[in-house]
Amino acid sequence: MQFTKQYPIRILHVVGGMNQGGLETWLMHILRHIDRDRFHIDFLVHTIQPCAYDDEIRSLGSQIIPCVHPSRPWLYAHNFQRILNEYGSYDIVHSHVHHFSGYVLRLAQQAGVAVRIAHSHIDSSPLETQAAWYRRLYLTLMKSLIAHHATLGLGCSQIAIVDLFGSAWKSDPRWQLLCYGIDLTPFQAFIDVVDVRVNFGIPTNAFVIGHVGRFHKQKNHQFLIEIFAELAKREPQAYLLLVGEGLLRPTIEQQVMQLGLGKQVIFVGRHSDVPKLMLGAMDVFLLPSLSEGLPMVGIEAQAAGLPLILSDVITDEINKIKPLIQKISLSQSVKVWSDAVLAARNFKARITQTDSIAVLKNSEFNISYSVKALTKIYVDECDKNCQPK
Repeated sequence: MQFTKQYPIRILHVVGGMNQGGLETWLMHILRHIDRDRFHIDFLVHTIQPCAYDDEIRSLGSQIIPCVHPSRPWLYAHNFQRILNEYGSYDIVHSHVHHFSGYVLRLAQQAGVAVRIAHSHIDSSPLETQAAWYRRLYLTLMKSLIAHHATLGLGCSQIAIVDLFGSAWKSDPRWQLLCYGIDLTPFQAFIDVVDVRVNFGIPTNAFVIGHVGRFHKQKNHQFLIEIFAELAKREPQAYLLLVGEGLLRPTIEQQVMQLGLGKQVIFVGRHSDVPKLMLGAMDVFLLPSLSEGLPMVGIEAQAAGLPLILSDVITDEINKIKPLIQKISLSQSVKVWSDAVLAARNFKARITQTDSIAVLKNSEFNISYSVKALTKIYVDECDKNCQPK
């Protein structure tokens, strides 16, 4: 322990970009709550575009370091080595770019980084089933590189672990489960419901369905809009609040307009205070994803005391406040889904929001648990692998 007490552990997190996704928000929770005298964190990103969390990251003493061209491996390798030389030695490279982590960790080992962590945040298998042969070859190669070069592998759920480290993951002590934790403080704040709804032009008596997620195939927005279209036929005061950005947003906006739902579907874009929207605007949370690792927004919705209607492909590890959760197969019709959403409107949970907060505070989904678990991992791995400075 002398090493970790005397020197800060330097960690380089590798991410696509620090925008407001579940993984990125979790990393921000970690950065805000970790002992920054003992652990120095920087972020290597695959973009030169400004991202939502960049300014806060810098204000907390961390750096945003672009390393572009991941699709050009030789150029990426040159940039990666240059960054490690320029920004000083890192004790840990902690990679969050799923399969591409194999290449990242290979480069990290070549550069002499002692601790190399691959972190799985999604279950991509449902979206990879129809992959072309060259894509399957890439996936096999990257998984092989991870197995060879990772000193540790983490996953936010068991299905996320299986996706990156294989179904026999329990036989290798390197592969471990680490659930997301959230900061519960914002969910205990007083929120003026009328004020929040007025800001979005939503009547105070409206029935509001909420969704938070990037506009990506995985999140199944097209089916989400079909469910809402069926629901809106039966409930004229229904509104849909969509929080997030992504490449598919224009396609979904066009679908909304074609269905004549332009006045009832509100595209919020990125928002810095999701807890406020959940507490002040939403009545039900709807998440019909095609695949997930462990959706942090599902934990946040439970902290807000919202009834959740989820697809049954989402891991049961999310079921912390069980009275709030209902799962439905994606093979069911939009009518079945809309029936469930409408029924949730009059749902009276056997548990209050205060009770939900209390349960989550004493669970692995509390940010204090995440910080404690992750710092122990960093210390233990450095004690095993790092040489004293």
